[in-house]
Amino acid sequence: MAIYLEHANITVPDVDAAIAFLQTIDPALKVRKDVTPAGSHRWVHIGTDTSYIALQAPHVDATPQAARTAYENHGVNHLAWVVDDIDAVVERMQQAGYERGITGKPHPHRRRIYFYDPAGFEWELLEYLSDDLAERNDYAL
Repeated sequence: MAIYLEHANITVPDVDAAIAFLQTIDPALKVRKDVTPAGSHRWVHIGTDTSYIALQAPHVDATPQAARTAYENHGVNHLAWVVDDIDAVVERMQQAGYERGITGKPHPHRRRIYFYDPAGFEWELLEYLSDDLAERNDYAL
């Protein structure tokens, strides 16, 4: 069996807003589990049958690290979603009012665009324009 990333777990200030953001990227994402254990915090798994994002509510009231400064501090900088039609996803994101971030440098084998969710987390959208793995993984450009 191949090794692959099954999930990422992130704490978000508004679980419902994070679900809406992710389902705007991919409307096929399903909430696999949504629970608030007695005396604890809410957590949700949203994704597919084989991979997901675990979203959890903060355990305490705190000011989160601003995602826009994440590259300057320890922490997750962004998560990337491979999409089949980046233009369609960008259209959905803009119609939903999400703030667009940078666009990746032009590359003949991939397109990248970034968006911020309501909490300020940065998410990369990535469309590969080639099935050739050597072209997909070309870092020379």
